[in-house]
Amino acid sequence: MNITTFKSEPVAIKAWAEKRYIYLELTDGRIFGFPADRFRILSQATEEQLKAVACELNGYALRWEELDEDLTVSGIVAGQFQLPLSKQAA
Repeated sequence: MNITTFKSEPVAIKAWAEKRYIYLELTDGRIFGFPADRFRILSQATEEQLKAVACELNGYALRWEELDEDLTVSGIVAGQFQLPLSKQAA
């Protein structure tokens, strides 16, 4: 039996913020969420600033224009965060 597998980078088709969490809908149907407080700049942002997230570069990156912050979707999905998980969230 031949099984062909392929890996592709995750691509976001939608991004939004709720209660200090950022959510991504990926092209493969997954919904992925992470706490904004895992990134230095986002941890200092207001809820309104977090809601201004946009998918950029054909879904390979997230952008917050007012904050001048960019994150790669593949890095987020791989768990490459800048700050540790807070003890409250653990």
